[in-house]
Amino acid sequence: MTTEELGDFEFLLFVANFASYFWLTGLIQTFLPLYNNNSSFPGEKIDANHKSPEIYNAFLLISFFSILVFLFGHVAKYNVEVIKKISSLPRLNLMLTYILLSNPAHLIEYIYLLRNKSSQIFSYATITFTLQLVVVCLPIKLGYGIEKALYGLIVISVFRILWLIALLRKYAKFEVSYSFMRAHIRLAIPLIITTLLTGSAQYLDGLIVAFKFDGQSFAQFRYGAKELPFVTMMAAGLSSGLLPEFYNKKKLTSTLSNIRKKSKKLMHFLFPLTYLLLFFSDYFFPRLFNENFNRSSDVFMVYLLMITNRMLFPHTIFIGLKKTRTLMYVSAIGITINVVSSLLLITGYGLVGVALGTLIAYTVEKLLLVLITYVKFGISPLKYIPIGTYFIYTVILTLLFVAIDRDIIMVFDR
Repeated sequence: MTTEELGDFEFLLFVANFASYFWLTGLIQTFLPLYNNNSSFPGEKIDANHKSPEIYNAFLLISFFSILVFLFGHVAKYNVEVIKKISSLPRLNLMLTYILLSNPAHLIEYIYLLRNKSSQIFSYATITFTLQLVVVCLPIKLGYGIEKALYGLIVISVFRILWLIALLRKYAKFEVSYSFMRAHIRLAIPLIITTLLTGSAQYLDGLIVAFKFDGQSFAQFRYGAKELPFVTMMAAGLSSGLLPEFYNKKKLTSTLSNIRKKSKKLMHFLFPLTYLLLFFSDYFFPRLFNENFNRSSDVFMVYLLMITNRMLFPHTIFIGLKKTRTLMYVSAIGITINVVSSLLLITGYGLVGVALGTLIAYTVEKLLLVLITYVKFGISPLKYIPIGTYFIYTVILTLLFVAIDRDIIMVFDR
């Protein structure tokens, strides 16, 4: 595919994710601590044969929001100027269908998580994502273009929906509870807003680049503006896996100790891997894509530094204790810093300046959460952060970045 085609495909996925990521994350993250701690269905769900009405009601909420986005997209494409520009693409209907089908299926791995079926999460991921790789890439390889690749995304989404239905029949009790859904939404709204603000950073960065640069630069930025995948996935997995432990406040000390111990293990694995990527970033990008993506590696190197924020988990404590409103306020501060710093830095530093603005915003946001956790809950960072390990790895990463990427100063002048 040409650089322009890659940018077009990435833009479609960009819009699809932007329409759903915030409310989907908010609903799922707040569902985890509610599973064993809610007034509508009290009691722990430890019986292996227990069928959970919570799972069914969470599915109903996610499906409802997916349908809303689907309908809004079809209405807005005729009435909203921004959507009209997108609707000029013949693939808009395919994208909306993908949104409708893909969102409910995100519940699958969390059902396995709550039922302590971690090995089945791995099996599910291996099967479905291998199939996705085939059904999306094969049409491109055969020369059928982007549209058939979108059909591939829809096919794999249908497969995941069928998998979800099988899990619901096995683990969910089909009992509608409006009281549970109201409690779920009340708890989720601040986190939805938080996720919208925090996650909007990458989307706002993309919009800034789209307005300031051409389509080729947009593709270069989007393919470079990615963290090491293992970092985001494993950090999110650790956070989600620990949330159900907060149902019993008497075990808070033990839960904090688990965060500290497990995050330390992640650091031992992920920081060295990040060091390795720093060394080979300039080599990988032009070979994975083409020579036009040299600039992407500069952006990617800055995004690798995000690991210093991902390995801190104060937000997990706030979600687990159901104090999501504070997260919303801190995220508002973070997104403001991100927009301002990105706009300031893009003038002299180009694409890399946008990445630096995002790094600055995330760093300030995490430090604020650590401080508020201590002031508001009296929880010392020492209880959930392996300070010594974190400090050593961060210093090494910073020194390596400066040593390897000295030529980034030249990039700033472009």
